[in-house]
Amino acid sequence: MNLRDKALQMPRHYKRGLQVTADIFLIWLAIWLAFVVRLGSDFHHLVRPLSDHAWLFITAPLIAIPIYIRMGLYRAVMRYFGSDALLTIFKATTLAALLLALAIYWRREETGLIPRSLVINYWLISLTLIGGLRLALRQYLLGKGLIKLPLTPGARDDTGPRIAIYGAGAAGNQAVAALRMSRQMTPVAFIDDDPTLRGSIISGLQVFGPTQIARMIKETGANEILLALPSAPRSRRREILDALAQYPLHVRSVPAFNDLASGRIKVNDLQEVDIADLLGRDPVPPRTELMDRCIRGKCVMVTGAGGSIGSELCRQIYASGATTLVMFEQCEFNLYRIHDELESQRAANAAPIRLVPVLGSVRDQATVQSAMERWQVETVYHAAAYKHVPIVEANESEGLLNNVFGTVATAQAAIQAGVQHFVLISTDKAVRPANVMGATKRLAEMVLQALSKESAPTLAGATGAVAQLNKTRFSMVRFGNVLGSSGSVIPRFRRQIRNGGPITVTHPAITRYFMTIPEAAQLVIQAGAMAEGGDVFVLDMGEPVSIADLARRMVRLSGLTLRTEENPGGDIAIEYIGLRPGEKLFEELLIGADATATLHPSIKRAHEEMLRWSALVPLLLRLQELAQQGKRDELRQLLMSTISAGGNAPAVPSEPAARS
Repeated sequence: MNLRDKALQMPRHYKRGLQVTADIFLIWLAIWLAFVVRLGSDFHHLVRPLSDHAWLFITAPLIAIPIYIRMGLYRAVMRYFGSDALLTIFKATTLAALLLALAIYWRREETGLIPRSLVINYWLISLTLIGGLRLALRQYLLGKGLIKLPLTPGARDDTGPRIAIYGAGAAGNQAVAALRMSRQMTPVAFIDDDPTLRGSIISGLQVFGPTQIARMIKETGANEILLALPSAPRSRRREILDALAQYPLHVRSVPAFNDLASGRIKVNDLQEVDIADLLGRDPVPPRTELMDRCIRGKCVMVTGAGGSIGSELCRQIYASGATTLVMFEQCEFNLYRIHDELESQRAANAAPIRLVPVLGSVRDQATVQSAMERWQVETVYHAAAYKHVPIVEANESEGLLNNVFGTVATAQAAIQAGVQHFVLISTDKAVRPANVMGATKRLAEMVLQALSKESAPTLAGATGAVAQLNKTRFSMVRFGNVLGSSGSVIPRFRRQIRNGGPITVTHPAITRYFMTIPEAAQLVIQAGAMAEGGDVFVLDMGEPVSIADLARRMVRLSGLTLRTEENPGGDIAIEYIGLRPGEKLFEELLIGADATATLHPSIKRAHEEMLRWSALVPLLLRLQELAQQGKRDELRQLLMSTISAGGNAPAVPSEPAARS
């Protein structure tokens, strides 16, 4: 163990004792040097202060040390020594010098004449010695040695990856401090758009412009870039990422300020570039009145509460002031995870909200209705569904029973429990579906469209064909893929890159719509607040993204190269494996072209054909019978003909379709 490591492991009171002892010697040295500067350096003047003014060597520490203690000089941790500590040293040494001047004035008749410039010399010298020692120790404890000064920005250091920080602002300087503390990575340069900073030295690092990156790589040997732009809009971050794609650099980023403030991420936690930055689309700020309308002061239920969208809905509802949040989930682990997360926040903040975890299936209408009635649920967000296309394609019956009849059971329970608002989380795959998953989600939409037009619907499967007064306002919100959800291509691409490839893409031309999970959840809540009954809302997801292009970008931003016919020595190859069963090249959000604007610029209201509830009920009962009997081909045929009759394709008579 070297001296530095021993010093770092020393008990705190030992460190403080050493600092006090060192400061006493520095104060003595400052007084002696103050005399030498004023009187000269011959032998007589070198020893005279010690004999004629010995009382000063006792008085100065007695004045200064209590001031240093009071102002916190010995509470500062040397490794985190910064500008605030330097300001404190300036204040403490100035006050100590002033009080010493008063002591000299009071004893002037006893001690004889002392040069007036002595105090000024003492103040300047003690400030230099006290502050300089701490800066030197900080440099040493950071593992930089005592002679590596900030004036050597290009000096080589082989400790870990060499990092260039994009952004020389507050976040960039925090990142530099964190990297130097970790000693696992070496910051070597700044990159900043501000032309006035170009060529300057900040935190010991030279600042390069965006057009000087090639030169920066050559001079510093940087092999990674850290984006320290947590408050920059996504459009700007995408411009930067596009510019960096041409260089062989692994690009990472510091966390966003909201993550830092929430305590979920520390400043020195680096993360891969957020793929949302590659989309370059800035979310529209949520409208408070829409976020609050169906949530604040109400009891809200989320089905599928442990899923990607469901758990984020729970977080948004928690933050929007609901009185009770009922989290309904079939998977015990997922339910535990979201309940534990929110319960920890509730306990820490003493939030006035009741969190109710309910374990069960949405296909069990009695369990759903019991929870709704017990907690007097007023708003339901129905996010429980099977969503993975290949899995549902291979399990048609389960997909139908969960996605369609789970929705039927939950909607009927809501009607009987007197729920005010019911919002279905739908998908772009419900538009002209080519797979069972999309078809079941479209049929779930049709169920709610039909129920919304019935003031007293006869509930499907109810004993004695009981009609129930309908006070529930149903709506659906349709959107595409969300970034980072389970089964998303983004985590799969990252895993494949870490494993050395290849990246598997189904087709070179395939595109998908993408949106972040928090933005999607906020828009779902706001759309549901605008519902009039039977509404199909469509979220503005920007332009569709090429999946192959996304894969190429992720490879480049990992600091790797693509392996192609032109570059056979590249790191990662892209392999096209063909479309999966039921998969489409392009997804759509509207069945027709008829959509109108709403109060929110990112939400549109679609107007689509539908079936009446009386025509839909026998079709549902027949589909349920086929699913229970395992007649897969007949089930698929009837399912597709049913959604075609509901406006997904040129209309066909619904009754013959039901009998086919």
